[in-house]
Amino acid sequence: MSSSHQSDPTRRARLRWRARRGLLENDLIFERFFSRYEHALSDADVGALTQLLELSDNELMDLLLSRSEPDGALATPDVARVLGWLRTV
Repeated sequence: MSSSHQSDPTRRARLRWRARRGLLENDLIFERFFSRYEHALSDADVGALTQLLELSDNELMDLLLSRSEPDGALATPDVARVLGWLRTV
């Protein structure tokens, strides 16, 4: 897994589009997240964010609001790092 900067603007744009969610609260968090971190994301960060975006809106909201913690395949340092950023925006 590369930790280099994610410089592909098309890949970042697709990720940003995928982050559009059914819950307004999730949308607001992701909008602030991308405003702050989009251009600094590494390949590893994009991979972790992609994993988080595979969750349902409610599962994702529980993680974003610290009502639950990542487990199973999501219990990785990369996911924890990105989730920490999401929780502080």
